[in-house]
Parts: sequence; structure tokens; C-alpha cells
Amino acid sequence: MKLFKEIAFATALTLASVFAATAGEAHEVKAGDLVIGHPWSRQSPMAANVAAGFLVITNTGMEDDRLVKATAEISPTVQLHDMKMEGDVMKMVEIPEGIPIPAGATVELKPRSLHIMFMDLAAPPQQGQLFKGTLTFEKAGTVEVEFEVLAPGAVMN
Repeated sequence: MKLFKEIAFATALTLASVFAATAGEAHEVKAGDLVIGHPWSRQSPMAANVAAGFLVITNTGMEDDRLVKATAEISPTVQLHDMKMEGDVMKMVEIPEGIPIPAGATVELKPRSLHIMFMDLAAPPQQGQLFKGTLTFEKAGTVEVEFEVLAPGAVMN
């Protein structure tokens, strides 16, 4: 049943981005040479016990870094994920080694792509809610962030 809910949520992420609304105002946090832009999530379907987190990370430094871990107050289990096409099926895959943030580059965590997966939620996040979390980088260390929960079909432009 848990796998069914995760697959249903991944499908909802895919479909929702087709009918997307524009997200709210951006906010950013700095960690060493990294600039983390507008951490956000979307309101999940009521039956879902998972949600996804999105943001933009710009590495203004001369050295590569890597997002290796994330936490969230709404979730006891947080993983770094990507979406991959296998034949005609889009599948979510965990990235246990973390997400590379190359020097001088910007990496976007967005729907149907790289994202942070919040699992085993006691209650799905609701539009307008803010929740705290942390991002841990190989070189820049750990930084506190706050995720803004947007409408179910929201995307960042």
C-alpha cells in the first residue's frame, strides 16, 4: 500500500506540473559559497503520506560541493531523489550519494526532476503553511531553511 501511495504521489507530481500555478515570492539563505533560493513544497493530496521539497542552489565558489542530507520537521524520513524515465514509465529513485553542486553552477530541485522527498508524514502539508528543515552540504555544512507550502499544482518560474 505504501508503494502504491508513493507511485500515486509521483504521478500526481507529474500531472500537477502540467496544470501549474506560479509560486509565491522567493526567499534565500546562504551557506558558505552556496545560495539556496526559495525552498518550497506543494500541498499534498489528503491521502498522501509523502511530499516533495524544491529549491534552487547556486554555487558561487571555486570548489564543487554536494547536498548530502536534508531534514524536515514534518517528516521523520527524508531522502534525496531524482525522477528517471525507464521505458514509458517515470520512476523515482533515491540518490544516496547526494546531489552534486558544481562550482559556478546552479542546480534546480523541481517537480519531475531532482527533489527532496519527505516520507512517513503524520499529516500532509497544507497551502500557506511553513515548515522548518535543514540542508547538509559536504563543504558548506548544515544550514537551516524554511519551506513554504504552495498550492497543489504550483511550480517556480
